[in-house]
Amino acid sequence: MKIKAVILDYGDVLSYSPTAEEWGRMASLFQVDPAGFRPLWDRNRLHYDRGDFSLETYWSKLAADAGMKLEPEQLKKLSQWDVEMWAHINPTMVEWLKQMRSSGLKTGLLSNMPVDMIRYVRQQFRWLDHFDHQTFSAEVKLIKPDPAIYRHSLEGLRVSASEALFVDDRETNIQGARSVGMLAIRFESTAQLGNDLEKLGFPVRPVASKSPSSTFLAG
Repeated sequence: MKIKAVILDYGDVLSYSPTAEEWGRMASLFQVDPAGFRPLWDRNRLHYDRGDFSLETYWSKLAADAGMKLEPEQLKKLSQWDVEMWAHINPTMVEWLKQMRSSGLKTGLLSNMPVDMIRYVRQQFRWLDHFDHQTFSAEVKLIKPDPAIYRHSLEGLRVSASEALFVDDRETNIQGARSVGMLAIRFESTAQLGNDLEKLGFPVRPVASKSPSSTFLAG
């Protein structure tokens, strides 16, 4: 294989999805049914992730859509909940990241992420140092699946598109990577990813962790 670099998404790849309880807790603050809350959360999320909206603007718009107005203490609580629910780290994927770096492969992080979450992960997760380059949407004012953000990551790693493998959980982001010439795998589980990598003959594959605990993996 010609692959010299592997570029990973963060949410739902390096981290697990938020729990139903976490979504429900947030929905209850807005007095919205949990099933109807996620569309409200998603509505302006790309603007927030790209840095178009501040934390206050994003949550105020969501509150307005829900027919309410936020108090300052509620805004602080929401900010804390929002970063914490995306901080349940998948230890198998973090270990795979470390193994790839040790094997001589370049590693990149490419994530749609707002400023407050970027700050949080950099403060909490020392394993981010295993990435040769990090591209966060709010810092570069670009967002997946815009082809420009993939090129930003490739340029940071100093590899061509044909030399990079991209892993993301969303099909639209996978198609964005392929549109610039990258090899891409849609992530559904570590087992599925391992099988897909084996079919490609990729030399380093994730091995399931024996530890059931994954929350807030700092090392």
